[in-house]
Amino acid sequence: MAERNPRVLAIDAGGTMTDTFIVDEAGSFVVGKAQTTPEDESVGFMESARDALEQWDSSPEEAFPRIASGIYSGTAMLNRLLARTGRRVGAIVTAGHEDYLRIERGIQTYLGFSYSDRLHLATHHHNEPIVPRELMKGVRGRIDVMGNEVLPLREEDVRAAAAELLDAGVEGICVCLLCSYRNAEHEIRAAEIVEQVKAERGLNGEVPVYLSSELYPLRRDLPRLNTTLIEAYAAEPSRGMMQRVREATKAAGAGFELRVMASHGGTIAIDAKELATTLVSGPIGGVVGGQALAERLGLDNVLCTDIGGTSFDIALITDGRYEITPTPDIARFLLNMPLVRIDSLGAGTGSFVRVNPNSNRPELGPDSAGSRIGVSWPESGLDTVSVTDLNVVLGRVNPDYFLGGAVKLDPERARHAVRRQIADPLGLDVVDAAAGVIELFEQTLRNEAVGRILGKGYSPADYALLCYGGGGPLHVAGYTEGVAYRDVLVPAWAAGFSAYGCACADFEYRYDQTVDLPILPTADDMEKAGVGFMVTGAWQGLEERVAAEFEKSGIDRERIRFTHAVRMQYYGQLNDLEIVSPFHSMEEGEHVDALIEAFEEAYSRVYARSARSPELGYLITQAIVQGSVEVEKPALPELPEVSGSPPVSSTRKVRWREGEAETAIVMLEDVRAGHVIEGPAIVEHSATTFAIPPGRTARLDSHQIFHLSAAAGEEA
Repeated sequence: MAERNPRVLAIDAGGTMTDTFIVDEAGSFVVGKAQTTPEDESVGFMESARDALEQWDSSPEEAFPRIASGIYSGTAMLNRLLARTGRRVGAIVTAGHEDYLRIERGIQTYLGFSYSDRLHLATHHHNEPIVPRELMKGVRGRIDVMGNEVLPLREEDVRAAAAELLDAGVEGICVCLLCSYRNAEHEIRAAEIVEQVKAERGLNGEVPVYLSSELYPLRRDLPRLNTTLIEAYAAEPSRGMMQRVREATKAAGAGFELRVMASHGGTIAIDAKELATTLVSGPIGGVVGGQALAERLGLDNVLCTDIGGTSFDIALITDGRYEITPTPDIARFLLNMPLVRIDSLGAGTGSFVRVNPNSNRPELGPDSAGSRIGVSWPESGLDTVSVTDLNVVLGRVNPDYFLGGAVKLDPERARHAVRRQIADPLGLDVVDAAAGVIELFEQTLRNEAVGRILGKGYSPADYALLCYGGGGPLHVAGYTEGVAYRDVLVPAWAAGFSAYGCACADFEYRYDQTVDLPILPTADDMEKAGVGFMVTGAWQGLEERVAAEFEKSGIDRERIRFTHAVRMQYYGQLNDLEIVSPFHSMEEGEHVDALIEAFEEAYSRVYARSARSPELGYLITQAIVQGSVEVEKPALPELPEVSGSPPVSSTRKVRWREGEAETAIVMLEDVRAGHVIEGPAIVEHSATTFAIPPGRTARLDSHQIFHLSAAAGEEA
């Protein structure tokens, strides 16, 4: 430890495992792993941190005081939403919309359903509202789509609604009125009345009020309502979980401020107002890390693939940038927040495997064993086979070295369960059944990954595939087989890569606001300047919000680097694009012309040059301001390369697609930069397993990244 100077700490508390990634100033790193403790994530985090630092003969108490930057990402908020264990929340909405959560919208009602479930309505059910009907209160009054008051707010309705909600014992009140993103006067007045009713009851510091116009002033009323409700229902109580993790770091002597990964790809303070943006922080860290890695390696296009215990997440980095979607769907809710575009499939190493009794075909997930691994773990309490159990049967996972031997798996339990649940119904041998299902699993992942690239109009040969996650290295050879990617990259720290990505993110706040400003094809310089003036005014208001959040962390405005952007589309079309403005203010018509030129260029890249339609005019739908502050980030290691191959610690029989083969077992700690590993081989580490099948090789470069060769005939 005397030779180490740890500087960056990143935590990824996933649904199955908690990964800790710690980097020293030279770029050397350690990855720790422990089972996630959903009831108190700080416990799993400290166990994971100790596991990491033991590799440097150190401890959190010795290392944390030296660390300058700490980032957290976790699943507590998402789990709270999925399990419906959030706060008791009430809502005040425009009269006539009290049933909004029960009616939903068609697209939200069917989110997460497979194609067959969409066809067979007998399997269909509406989402359970996070606010029951009796706590949805309607008030009269109306703002129209242009921001004009059509009907004045009926204040006695608000007073009655507030009294009824407080009588019902709510822990938070959300106010979401139609078109409040245009004109917030009614919501502001409603909040004042609620505060008056609270004061009359002596509840001044209790039952917080959340305004959609203040938190998420964006068009689309159902996503805006959902996002505001989640802020009160799941985000606010989850703040306590994050504070426990922060307290655990402080107790170990940390002097840094623990930040949390946000949906737009930056990190924010735990005390930030809009905490719902951290709902899916973990997977986003991997994409941010992928972008950082692509930049450092000089790669323009990267396909990020993340296999954890519960899901397979895919994201594209094209021309060095990831995509942001303004209205994502998470946990079967349409939301109004900027989110890094990630496609998720319910197929991970913990996914349950069953044989459908009607079709007699094996089916994967979408439910998962999560942190309980599978039936091969005697303490799991499970009786359904998982993908991990199949890998144990095939010999690809060492049952005595799972989590470095901290968890002992029983291969005989796995074989018995696979025989009874999979092999016998299919009429196959146990090993053949396990191999067949794994092949099906990897083929599903392969099709999803390739489809994501083809759907953007590109070829896999244009992209390098980046594999990470605890289960990624185990299956990457399978889901890249037969696909001519430019390269296949497997970081040696793949199991902790999402945590690494969190450490690569800036300290950053982002705010969006709907503006809906048209630019007609006949607009002259004066009219364009008028649009620019309106956009600049929106930017100035958003800048103040960014600066106010940084002020909570003691950061002056002078240290903030602002980026100004808009979302823009052709007038009358449905899809808009995010465009970074070349100017921080637009005061002249030529400034707007430059913005239009940037939009035209982006549109021709995303779609086609021939699809451009300037004759329609343009619509600026949103104004965006992003403020960031530089923080210490992990350096990429630069190690001297050697020749040859690493020592083989042992061998064992492993079933591959080509059949059973005696396979070399290599410990990751023994692999040096420059080493080449010939398949069949398995590289074992306490945090992950990297499987290299016959006919393929893996070379470790100076940055500690494996390059997996293509099979014969697959070169790009």
